Amino acid sequence: MRVAVPVALIRSAESWSIDRGLSNMMKESWKSVRLGSALIVLAALVAYHNSFSVPFIFDDESSITENLTIHHLWPIWNVLSPPATAGVGGRPVVNLSLAINYAMGGTTVQGYHTLNLAIHVLAGLTLFGVVRRTLRRPVFKGQFETTALGLAFAVAVLWVVHPLQTEAVTYVSQRAELLMALFYLLTLYCFIRGTESERSGTWFALSVVACLLGVASKEVMVSAPLVVLLYDRTFVAGSFRQAWRQCWPLYVGMAVTWLLLGHLMAGLHSRGVGYGLGVTWWAYAMTECRVIVHYLWLSLWPHPLIFDYGSDIIIRHAVAAAPYALILVLLVAGVVIGLKRRPAVGFVGAWFFATLAPASSVVPVAGQPMAEHRMYLPLAAVVTLVVIGIYTLIGWRSVVVYLALAVGLGFLTVRRNEDYRSKLAIWSDTVAKCPSNPRAHNSLGVDLAGQGKVSEAIAEYAVALRLNPDDAEAHNNLGWALASQGKVSEAIAEYTAALQIKPDYADIHNNLGVALADQGKVSEAIAEYAAALRLNPDHAEAHNNFGVALVRQGRVPEAVEQFEQALRIKPDSAEAHNNLANALLQQGNVSEAIAQYREALRLAPDWPPALYKLAWILATDGNANSRNAGEAVQLAERLCVVTGDRQAEDLDVLAAAYAEVGRFSDAIRVAQKAIELASVAGQQELAQQVQERLKLYQAGRPP
Repeated sequence: MRVAVPVALIRSAESWSIDRGLSNMMKESWKSVRLGSALIVLAALVAYHNSFSVPFIFDDESSITENLTIHHLWPIWNVLSPPATAGVGGRPVVNLSLAINYAMGGTTVQGYHTLNLAIHVLAGLTLFGVVRRTLRRPVFKGQFETTALGLAFAVAVLWVVHPLQTEAVTYVSQRAELLMALFYLLTLYCFIRGTESERSGTWFALSVVACLLGVASKEVMVSAPLVVLLYDRTFVAGSFRQAWRQCWPLYVGMAVTWLLLGHLMAGLHSRGVGYGLGVTWWAYAMTECRVIVHYLWLSLWPHPLIFDYGSDIIIRHAVAAAPYALILVLLVAGVVIGLKRRPAVGFVGAWFFATLAPASSVVPVAGQPMAEHRMYLPLAAVVTLVVIGIYTLIGWRSVVVYLALAVGLGFLTVRRNEDYRSKLAIWSDTVAKCPSNPRAHNSLGVDLAGQGKVSEAIAEYAVALRLNPDDAEAHNNLGWALASQGKVSEAIAEYTAALQIKPDYADIHNNLGVALADQGKVSEAIAEYAAALRLNPDHAEAHNNFGVALVRQGRVPEAVEQFEQALRIKPDSAEAHNNLANALLQQGNVSEAIAQYREALRLAPDWPPALYKLAWILATDGNANSRNAGEAVQLAERLCVVTGDRQAEDLDVLAAAYAEVGRFSDAIRVAQKAIELASVAGQQELAQQVQERLKLYQAGRPP
């Protein structure tokens, strides 16, 4: 007996079965996507786990520690108007991100590295999405339907852990590269989603917003609208005409972002970019032929990685550039042919050149013609071709290769981050790999001097000046090192030489002023401080030094103004607080002076000048001693611990503090030791003063 089943019921059951199957597949797909995303995050954390304590280096000083515009989030216009001469100049979104970091943790490096890595991870996840969705486009006719997720995952992981990315991720100032790349990828990702969604208008609007934010992050974003148009032609519309006809409002919106870019690029020349800086467009173009080939080699074999290649790699003869130019011509020809015959492959090649061209073409970046961070986004093209190529050759067995590559590249990234563990380490590594780079020798000298190795620093400055006699910064640093050794006349000669090369260098004027003041030429020193402040009104150190010189001339009210200016610019300067306290004390403002000494000690708890002055005031001032004698004892005891009980002046103030709290036996013992030390040191006047106070202690009276 056959059972008749209504056709409608069968079709309904089939439809339900298909829908349930699609639903299960979708759930499994999203589960796989989430798992892949989590593994990408994990890979990044493993590769960069040792990067969070890397100190600020090189341009981080001007972009972060010396950048006053990030010290406050309001008014927002100041944050969005970074200094033109710093690395964040013309990049308001980058400056805003640094201001957020500063608001959350000041200049503590961990927060900056955490955000850098977070941006890197987001960029990797976006690349994952772009590649996965692209491989499932109809243009591939289902070729990658079952492998798109795995291949995209391999691309994203290898890109995230590649050691060539370390300069962009670990070097905080290259956040500009990270943000630009993230917004570049988001611009493309939002466009792709717009072509797949019924709410295309929303996705296209987000694409334009991402493009705008990228433009406000770094100039390389200029090529993004063209790359999106090429993607549309290659994977969606099939032709440029059809792409324009279907999405012309989107492309108009993206093109409008170029207006903002033009405005932001107005200060490029002050950042060492453009013509008239000693490098012709032709010489720079020839140099970049070699540079781009080297970038490609590092993509495939990332060794050796060099933090700073210097500016002395310019090729000025066509013969030297010819082999590299030939390689590039062949590569460009391959991209052009690929765009016609194999558009998908051609697009990946075009991506490489489009994202690299703004910094590696004919517009000179005079101070840094080669920099590894510029490969941050172009590397995605190389990794994609390698991953797809390996899969095409060996199929599913490529999983083993991808795994081996991920482990190997991740290990190299961890090792490379070790080179960044200190400024001394990264510059020593750079000098070892690039010994002809004068800037590296100069920077290594700065770090050696900071560790008290002044003689070694002088040797590095000498090498830098031998390689580049016109290096004003090296002359300035050599002058500072000589001055720290007491060779003030030689230091002045170096400062003078530096100013002949670069007369508009505020730091040199300030340092020359210090040297002149050391020679007793206070009026000449004041003239140099004034010159420094004309060039840079926000030079906190020059304000502070100006104030010290004015005090020496007896112009205390004017000095107070200078110290207050220094603290307006740099409120965490313990030295300026101490100097202001000294000046206020001369004016008889004891209570205000005490407040400034206390602030200086809050910032530098073991600073002897502030410990001594505040302890002495609290121990001897008639208005304060009854309330603060106990604090005076604590300060004086800490002072003697810091200086090692070897200074008669410090023991003198400790004796006075003991006497103030009635500990006369301790006061007598300490005073006697102070007299002994003063006599041995030839400080007869001090010994006599302590002797007079000793008589008071012996009589049971405070000073």
